[in-house]
Amino acid sequence: MIEKINVFDYSEHIMKALSKGILLNTNGEKFNSMVIGWGHLGVIWGQPTFAVYVREHRYTKPQLDKTREFTVSIPLGDPDAQINRVCGLESGRDIDKAEKARLTLVPARTVNTPAVKQYPLTLECRVLYSQKQDLALLPEDIRRRAYPSDVNWDAPLANQDAHTSYIGQIVDAYIIRDDEA
Repeated sequence: MIEKINVFDYSEHIMKALSKGILLNTNGEKFNSMVIGWGHLGVIWGQPTFAVYVREHRYTKPQLDKTREFTVSIPLGDPDAQINRVCGLESGRDIDKAEKARLTLVPARTVNTPAVKQYPLTLECRVLYSQKQDLALLPEDIRRRAYPSDVNWDAPLANQDAHTSYIGQIVDAYIIRDDEA
């Protein structure tokens, strides 16, 4: 069963879960899911939105650029360590993350990117706007910490690779209940 929700009723839960890692899902050449710890829930241009940030060389980026949509999957309890390990440390270029992390994909209701049953609080989003960060405009301490020049672009957690921000309009929000999928 799908339980439609008002996303702002879950804003505190979403922001707490974000600090532990939630899933950003794309479906370009194939389904891909990556763990994110940065994001913003809010309203812009009169629309409910969720903003995500993706480094330039991540497999997820060309998928987002091509499809201009994504889903966000948020656990209702603690995140699954195996899912977060696979989706957070391995590249979708090299593996089928859905298979390796044993994700149960649930067809989305409005977009073409599936939701993930194990992380049942779901936001379906269409990209309204995207922009690459200009690292020169960041404070020096943040630039040194988050984008160190002595780390290769493919380092998993911190590297010199800038992010692109994607502001997604939330077009549907719901919880996948146990008897679904």
